[in-house]
Amino acid sequence: MQYKIGWDIGGAHLKAVLLDADGVALKAYQLACPLWKGLLELERAMTEMYHLLQQPEAISLVTMTGELVDLFPNRETGVCEIAKVVNTLLGRNVMFYAGASGWVNFGEVGANADAIASMNWHASTQYLSQFMSKGLFIDIGSTTTDMIPIEKDPLAAIGQTDAHRMANHALIYTGVVRTPLMALGQTIIFKERTYYLAAEYFATTSDVYRMLHQLPVDADMADTADGKGKTLTDTARRLARMIGHDMEEYPMSDWAALAQSFKQLQKSLLMQAIQVHANQNKLPILAAGIGTFLCKELAGELGFPYFSVADFVHAIDNRTHQQAVNCFPAYAVARLAS
Repeated sequence: MQYKIGWDIGGAHLKAVLLDADGVALKAYQLACPLWKGLLELERAMTEMYHLLQQPEAISLVTMTGELVDLFPNRETGVCEIAKVVNTLLGRNVMFYAGASGWVNFGEVGANADAIASMNWHASTQYLSQFMSKGLFIDIGSTTTDMIPIEKDPLAAIGQTDAHRMANHALIYTGVVRTPLMALGQTIIFKERTYYLAAEYFATTSDVYRMLHQLPVDADMADTADGKGKTLTDTARRLARMIGHDMEEYPMSDWAALAQSFKQLQKSLLMQAIQVHANQNKLPILAAGIGTFLCKELAGELGFPYFSVADFVHAIDNRTHQQAVNCFPAYAVARLAS
């Protein structure tokens, strides 16, 4: 039996999914990997992941977005440096996903760095296009949201690079864990008063969704803004600081209401982008990532058909299925290799 491992190497997390020959996910994991701290973080995370997967003879299929971290002077350098680590740790059974250019081996990485950079969204949509000819793929992760039309040539519609996608409403730097709350807007309503938000790194979206009991525990991996704990009291204190208050001034229910207001700010950002892509049409939304709960709410409010990529993931058991959904680009890139 030929096993495959799909790898999605991000700037903050490493995701991997082990598939059998029939494309069934046998194992799926996400590990913290703060790549901006150095390549040793990637080596550590990949080594740990490899031990968890326990399939040394598997073929590894790799996609990445980690080349964007400020450890590297540019994207080409990032792709090449990440590929060197992958090649050193995994050896010859590795292929890199280069979007429309297909698969390349390690020796071809340098010449195809632009095609390899940040192509995990392309892997996801190419896999989904086998099942749906029209729709809007939305992957809300810890840091960013991919919003990609499912069509014959998505590169023509939104461009290949992150810069093109950011200019075409296809890459939005907002996620449900690491986004600083000051990035969601300038003002917010709290107890019927309008507050200017502190332009300081006091709290993140993980505080919002932790307070609202919507953040999956296994997705709450990032350090908090103040380096303190993740209890509801710690969380409320960070939220209160965003509008100049101390947590002790009001009951916990008020801080939950503030979290709800921050959530609405983020949903408004995402809804604007969805409406640009939809262009008055009710496109089916295909949701992925740890923020699928937001996709479902947005689809409901807009009256759009809603599907989860969970419908297109096959796994050995329920827990592995959910983990593979959360690591969907890693699952998709391995399925494409079939």
